[in-house]
Amino acid sequence: MNQVTALKYLSGFGNDFSSEDPRCPNSLPEGQNNPQKCPYGLYAEQLSGSAFTCPRGSNRRSWLYRILPSVKHEPFKPYSQPKSVGGITHAWDNEHPNPNQMRWKPFKMSSEKLDFIDSLSTVCGAGDAKSRNGIAIHIYCCNSSMDNKAFYNSDGDYVIVPQQGDLRIQTEFGLMDVAPNEICVIQQGMRFSVDVSGPSRGYILEVFGVHFQLPDLGPIGANGLANPRDFLTPSAYFENKKEPYSIISKYQGALFVAQQDHSPFDVVAWHGNYAPYKYDLEKFMVINAVKYDHPDPSIFTVLTAQSTRPGVAIADFVIFPPRWSVHEGTFRPPYYHRNCMSEFMGIIKGSYEAKSGSLPGSATLHSVMTPHGPDAVVFEKASNAELKAEFIGKGAQAFMFESSLSMALTKWGNETCECVDGDYFKCWEGLQVHFNGKRDPEATSE
Repeated sequence: MNQVTALKYLSGFGNDFSSEDPRCPNSLPEGQNNPQKCPYGLYAEQLSGSAFTCPRGSNRRSWLYRILPSVKHEPFKPYSQPKSVGGITHAWDNEHPNPNQMRWKPFKMSSEKLDFIDSLSTVCGAGDAKSRNGIAIHIYCCNSSMDNKAFYNSDGDYVIVPQQGDLRIQTEFGLMDVAPNEICVIQQGMRFSVDVSGPSRGYILEVFGVHFQLPDLGPIGANGLANPRDFLTPSAYFENKKEPYSIISKYQGALFVAQQDHSPFDVVAWHGNYAPYKYDLEKFMVINAVKYDHPDPSIFTVLTAQSTRPGVAIADFVIFPPRWSVHEGTFRPPYYHRNCMSEFMGIIKGSYEAKSGSLPGSATLHSVMTPHGPDAVVFEKASNAELKAEFIGKGAQAFMFESSLSMALTKWGNETCECVDGDYFKCWEGLQVHFNGKRDPEATSE
């Protein structure tokens, strides 16, 4: 595990940053991007996250000044994950569609030695990486660090949501520590490696073809939700190692590996607006109703990856944070719902307010137009509760990956993960008929 302790970050979302490893001062070229000879004998390499001709507001690129360019490696060959895991796949269309409400018990930790990449399994997805439009959801359950191994995703961006175990993530741009209740985003093409100190589990949202952005605030105003200043980008840190390294690439839904004789984390300095970043969910500025009715969960959106249709997301990352509930005359839990969007939910810590007995490390999927909502126990309790100011979700954090795409399950997600809760539907079986033909809801039938 990398032994650097005091990590330094750059604050802001989507900023144009400049960073140099302090061991090599003045390593960024002055006044140009690719001089004939770079300081310290470095190579200049551009990493483009958007087409050259994208408008300035959406143009993403960074210049990396490194000891050796990333092109210096042997040819790629297919890479196989251990047979004990479901593995990364885009073969969700091979499974018969399943419109049922899905719940997974906490995903199982393995006794087998598995690093972050080897432990990845795809639960569900939609769309196509080749046409650059789609989404995938993965689970990692690892217990070992990625020794002399790096990974990059040619297909899209990752939102990594740790649920158990701290992650030390080494990237070409520098180091990040990411703990449960924090998230990080590793954008398309960025090489990284994950160190762990024990059993670690979490969720990954992947999007193809677009990048995440902060949601527009509209009438909320200039401030609120996830504030830009709270996003942290690593500062330059390089290692100059001459030893074998495996570079793993996810390309069109398959994994490949190439060998090289040096560390890929040899970037001495960099500048640009295309970089990895992290965010502490504790810093989210919660907005809620203060008079009546349960507002739509979009008010809890941290990040969004927009489609070409205004206001319609390929994916939203939404949280359900601790907050005050003060609504008057209102059924306060989330309402019963049928949605034109797919909703995948996970639990980082504690439980979810609308489902009694929900556990950290578990998940649910409510597909397009599949009914869902509070279980019978929650409904009866909330319908008869004294409506006083109440702080809900203390010590808890649930989240949702919401998508306009109709996600399909993989075989692992539907069966071989051995975590599917086949009795999930029973949580609604206790719902009773309260209709009695009378306008007064307090009246009861005889």
